[in-house]
Amino acid sequence: MAKKRAEEPDEVKLKKKIGVKLTDQGNQEGGADLRSLKKRLKREQRKRRALVQRKKRAAGSKVAAATSA
Repeated sequence: MAKKRAEEPDEVKLKKKIGVKLTDQGNQEGGADLRSLKKRLKREQRKRRALVQRKKRAAGSKVAAATSA
């Protein structure tokens, strides 16, 4: 059986959680839990950007090979 896709990406979920934590707490620094959420968000963003770059480079080399042939 195939895996079920999440209704919303992890990045969106993390942004929502961070927003809730910031509104619940008066201070902007937050605690360890908020810091870990921000780290997870940054990690997800890096993954997404890396994937886009990989696809872009792969498509670029395929297009260049097709046009020269």
